[in-house]
This record gives sequence, C-alpha cells and structure tokens, in this order.
Amino acid sequence: MTIAIALLTQDLRLHDNPVLHAALRSADEVVPLFVLDPDVEAAGFAAANRRAFLADCLTDLDASLRRIGGRLVLRHGRSAPETARLAAETGAVTVHVAAGVSGFARRREHALRAELGERLHVHDGSLTVAPPGAVTPSGKDHYAVFTPYFRAWQQTARRPVHRAPAVLRTPEGPAGAAVPSVRPDSPGLPPGGESEGRRLWKAYDVDRYAEVHDDLAADSTSRLSPYLHFGCLSATELTARAGDRGGPGAEAFVRQLVWRDFHHQVLAARPRAAWHDYRPKHDGWTADSREAAAWREGRTGFPVVDAGMRQLAHEGWMHNRARLLTASFLTKTLYQDWRPGARHFLDLLVDGDLANNQLNWQWVAGTGTDTRPNRVLNPLTQADRLDPDGAYVRRWVPELAGIPGRAVHRPWSLDRRPEGYPPPLVDPADVSARLRQGRGLDG
Repeated sequence: MTIAIALLTQDLRLHDNPVLHAALRSADEVVPLFVLDPDVEAAGFAAANRRAFLADCLTDLDASLRRIGGRLVLRHGRSAPETARLAAETGAVTVHVAAGVSGFARRREHALRAELGERLHVHDGSLTVAPPGAVTPSGKDHYAVFTPYFRAWQQTARRPVHRAPAVLRTPEGPAGAAVPSVRPDSPGLPPGGESEGRRLWKAYDVDRYAEVHDDLAADSTSRLSPYLHFGCLSATELTARAGDRGGPGAEAFVRQLVWRDFHHQVLAARPRAAWHDYRPKHDGWTADSREAAAWREGRTGFPVVDAGMRQLAHEGWMHNRARLLTASFLTKTLYQDWRPGARHFLDLLVDGDLANNQLNWQWVAGTGTDTRPNRVLNPLTQADRLDPDGAYVRRWVPELAGIPGRAVHRPWSLDRRPEGYPPPLVDPADVSARLRQGRGLDG
C-alpha cells in the first residue's frame, strides 16, 4: 500500500486541484496536509482577517474530504520539517506541493527539497492559469506591460480542468491538530471555504460583468477574490467556465484573471518588487502622519475615498475601483509613499495577495508597470461617474446619509457642513495641489 502526501498551501479545494490529482495518481492512499507555519506570522502576513477566513477554509475542506473517505491532517510548525516528519510517520513515497512565486513560497520549496530530495514533486498551474515563466517575450524573463502579455497569454495552451476526486483514502494513524478559532478584525468578513466559493460562482451572473463591474453602489463584482487567494476556487476552472459562455461579460471577467497571472509573473521574475519600486522614480514622498491616519480611518473629507476605506475596515474587502481610488488619493493627491498604504491593505484584506496587492499599488503610484506613471484618479470625477447617485457613499459614511443624490460627494458645498464629518484634507478646487508640476488628472 503506497502513500503520498499532498501538502496544501493556497489550493484549499477538491475541484481542479493538480496537487491532489497528482498525489492520487501516484499512490493508493493520500494524506492531505496543511501546516500552520509560524514563518507566515514572522513575515507579517498572518493578518487576523485572513487567519479567520483560513480557519473556515480548513474546516470546510476537512468536511469535504471526509465525505469521500479522507480527512485533513493539520500540523503546527515549520512546513519542511513537519512535512518530513509526517512522511517518516506514514512511509510516504512522494510529497506533492504547488509552486508559488513569493519569497516565502520559494524559501519553503527550497527547505522542502533539502528535507525530501527527489520525493518532492512541485506542480505548476495550481495557483494561476499560466505558470509564471510560461509566457515570456523573446529574450526576456517576463512581460513588463499587460497588453502584450494578454495577447501572448491568449495563445498559450492551458492544462485540462481536473474533476474533484470521488474517493480519497487517508491512512489511519497520523494525528492532526484542531482548526484554531480566530476572531477577525472586520465584523463583516465573508465566510471562507470551497463550498461558499462555488456557491457564489454558481450564483454570479458573469454575463453582466462588463456593464456593472465598475458600479460602486451596485456591488456587482463577483467577490471571488478571497476564494481565489486561498485556492478555494481554481483560476483555471473559472477561466474555462467563463470561456465556455463567451460574450463581453465573460471576456471582461477573464481579463481580470489574466491581470492576476500578469502580476504573479512579474513578482516571480522580480521578487524585490514586493517592497521596492519596480521602476524607481527617486521621488521624495511626503510623510504627514496626520493625513496618513485620516486616510486609514476614512476621514479624509472626500466621501468616496472615505467610503472605500470604511468598507475595507468593516468587510476586510473593498470594491476594485475603490481600491484604485483610495490608493491614488494616498499616493498622488497626498503624495505619500505607496508602501505604508500597501501594508495597511495587507493588514485587513482577506484577499491580501502579495503579487496583486503590491503590484496594483505600484501601478497606481507610478512606480510599477503602468505605461502612464503620471496617471491620477480624480476622486470627484470618479465619484460622479462610478457612484452617480451617491448610494455607495451613503452606505458607508453614515454622517452623510441624509444628503440626496450626487451632492453627497461635495459636502463642503452645502450651506451647512454635516455634523461629525471632517473638512477635506486637500482643497477640493485643486486636488492636485500637492502634486509636482506637470502631473495631469485622469478623469
């Protein structure tokens, strides 16, 4: 009776899981393993919201495995020695794990290789659709601009979607820890797990994505990003299912998944971009702690910015357009360094992915892959376009709930200032007042 270990990381699902699929093909019995690694906390990524969501994911995965004859083994400790210890306990002949792109994932793989040698099998195409490095321009190790990457990505062959296993037998014996109970920082955090992720995907009308995904008040994005981050859903499967439907909505949805792949291939090639400028500008950022605190607390005096920051605090999630607006306000209007902003997002976002979060922040700040580094998102113009009736602002900024229509975006213009709401940090007549000469506004 042969035994394999499936070391699960950001692939907490049964459907379309290359690691589980390979482990099942290589052995008679499989031990699905997840290691709660203290190095994650030491690296600063163990935010309470993600830990709480992870606990849901692990509980849901264990229940799914038990329905097909298996179970999840949970261990505490560093990934490599704990995996090697379990391999010795069970006599496992192979260990399977998904490839990652972060510095942490690479160090983990190196340590696993040192412990396990040829017994370790690393699988691409589990966390992204196209593995980093699979789509590259001639003579270079990655694409630095999205559009040519997208064109090349469309021509790249993709692996087939794997069915969820009908049966998975886990040997008796290897003990595991209980899933920890974690209290999130955000009271409106969504529930985690593959079951919830698949329910959301099944209920989502992807055909309408192109026409409604920028509407802040409609809240009509898929909200699948946390489930993609933890691997409760497969980006490959979602791409295939959306591709089968076709149409503008599905095409726009897939394009967002390609952005995810794009950022992962950039970080894989340039790991320093997690905290260093991808394209250094050598700019002198300001460092006003009062303004930074007002931004974090959603008290900038610009309602659409404050609404986004308050949604983040309450839900551990924020609408994608609101992420761009709030990031642009910090880096281009207040002209503050993108790194503290990115850190604040990582502290709260349940989908806080290093590649997507950091490289989106750099894109907005003008230090990343945007071909227009001077781009600025005017919070007033954007509010009028993306929240024309002001419903998004009234939902998240109760001090302004009584102001009708789009007047809610300019409370300073009212005869009487709303009680409890702060005046704007920057003169609304010139939101670019603190920007260097020559920086233009982008609507």
